Amino acid sequence: DVKDRLTVPDGVELVYSDACDLPVGVHDHRRMSLKKKIVLLLVAIAAAAGWGTIALSRGETVNAVWLVLAAVGSYIIGFTFYARLIEYKVVKPRDDRATPAEYANDGKDFMPTDRRVLFGHHFAAIAGAGPLVGPVMAAQMGYLPGTIWIVVGVILAGAVQDYLVLWVSTRRKGRSLGQMIRDEMGVVGGTAGILAVITIMIIIIAVLALVVVNALAESPWGVFSITMTVPIALFMGVYLRNLRPGRVSEVSVIGVVLLLLSIVAGGWVADTSWGVEMFTWSKIVLAWVLIGYGIVAAILPVWLLLAPRDYLSTFMKIGVIGLLAVGILIDRPEVHMPAITDFAKNGNGPVFAGNLFPFLFITIACGAISGFHCMISTGTTPKMLMNERSILPVGYGAMLTECFVGMMALIAATSLIPNDYFAINSTAEHFAALNMPVVDLPQLSHMVGEDVAHRPGGAVSLAVGMAFIFSSIPGLDHLMNYWYHFCIMFEALFIMTLIDAGTRVGRYLLQELLGHFHPKFNDQHWAPGVYGCAALICILWGYLVLQGNIGIIWPLFGVSNQLLGTMTLAVSTTVIMRLGRKRYAWVTGVPCILMAIVAIAADYENVFLSYIPAGKWILVAFSAAMFLMIVIVLIEAIRSWIRLANIPQDYRN
Repeated sequence: DVKDRLTVPDGVELVYSDACDLPVGVHDHRRMSLKKKIVLLLVAIAAAAGWGTIALSRGETVNAVWLVLAAVGSYIIGFTFYARLIEYKVVKPRDDRATPAEYANDGKDFMPTDRRVLFGHHFAAIAGAGPLVGPVMAAQMGYLPGTIWIVVGVILAGAVQDYLVLWVSTRRKGRSLGQMIRDEMGVVGGTAGILAVITIMIIIIAVLALVVVNALAESPWGVFSITMTVPIALFMGVYLRNLRPGRVSEVSVIGVVLLLLSIVAGGWVADTSWGVEMFTWSKIVLAWVLIGYGIVAAILPVWLLLAPRDYLSTFMKIGVIGLLAVGILIDRPEVHMPAITDFAKNGNGPVFAGNLFPFLFITIACGAISGFHCMISTGTTPKMLMNERSILPVGYGAMLTECFVGMMALIAATSLIPNDYFAINSTAEHFAALNMPVVDLPQLSHMVGEDVAHRPGGAVSLAVGMAFIFSSIPGLDHLMNYWYHFCIMFEALFIMTLIDAGTRVGRYLLQELLGHFHPKFNDQHWAPGVYGCAALICILWGYLVLQGNIGIIWPLFGVSNQLLGTMTLAVSTTVIMRLGRKRYAWVTGVPCILMAIVAIAADYENVFLSYIPAGKWILVAFSAAMFLMIVIVLIEAIRSWIRLANIPQDYRN
């Protein structure tokens, strides 16, 4: 018998199911070793030293290394203790429980995927422009508010949201957020929730797609390198499924080598006449290509394009951010931005207008807490999980990784001289009103080979800051031009992986909504429904992109993102209470209430202090509609909480 032949250490238990004689999981009941306790103690000391140095700095510059120590140490402590508490008391994963990817495996949308590949897909899908651009823009308030919100927000709210909604969806047969709102809160709340989710989803994808269009337009290097990631991903998908099944490490090496070659080749192609002619695309052409790509990506099986492409891009994302962290540790740059600027107090900053509350929590969304992540956590990822033990590292772990990206972006921005930071991130008119002289900006523009002044949006200043840190590493000081363009392409790749996953999730949502009127749409194998919904979703967000004016849709992005997060936390709280774990409903209930206050306050200020005075009635209509739908969902959620709170519970379970 197989069970008799397997030996395990004392305190370790093998988990079996009724399906076969082979173990399906391992439970380690052993106490924490002394070595691990010492390591965690050292990590805690490093984090405390980082936070202490930040807190005691008064008026002088602080070294960026202390921010890294404070953040990384806090992540490790949060994952080891707080995330594990949630796992043991709330989630209670079972290795013998089949996941939707196993019992509904169709080889297309539902398919068991290696945990490493799935982590790559999930991280790549959630890590879009937010963790790069948001912290850079929020740097105008100083480094301290952003640092505290990014680190504390992700541990207590953002990673918790991603983790628990992924768990809930996995236990609910991979159902989407809209379906779960309908299941938990009734027809009225469910219908409002589905409409809100689809509306917000279209706005978010349109904003991010427009960022890609603006970044890659007239850039043959970037267009070539990004385009090459598609055939590389297709090759990896076929290789892993048909040629060498299960050889994840092998295909990873091949994919990374090909990716690096495409990056190097992009620079060579951009220097040729035929390359410039073939890959210099206008914004209109890029927009149409993205629309076509979104339709194809939403239709193809996940193993063929989506999973391998996201897994591939994760190597570049984590690799670049890891290299940036190493560069910070080697170069040890000073954070020149003050801890708290006057713009945080008076709300008249040149990068964006708004007080610290509520606009800090809206500007830095991805990296702290982002409602968009629930689209992935209830969309593609639960349909690919192999076992419930993977939910913690994929859900909570990927969000911590994204938070680290946000911290690196904040450091890169605040390491610039404040005058130069504002010169890059504000318009010429706004910067002139500040009466600030530039310091190193002419030299920076010369080093990167183009004028970087007055390029608002965060992407350019992030690339300049990253390139400056990279070029400060000994032996790399002459590569500033290369690093700058590399970072621009890196940011575009970050966002591209979100578009394909977001479009597929939008297809799921639209099919669910139309399925209430025509049940055939609920059939994921019905070709007219699949193709039609994919095309319609792409047309809707593509229309906004083709307008070419990010000012029309960007103001809605931050508020809609956090309103979506509020809905996600409300659903998770309801499910926790329904499962009889009311004692721990505060885990999601408290962040839900706080985010509701933040999002509604920001929506109110946007409408009455910005949109109405400027006559932006389309934005007023969108904001009012989203506010109404969210309020309906929250009312239904509170009614459910009150009803469930009155049900007796045995707290010993």
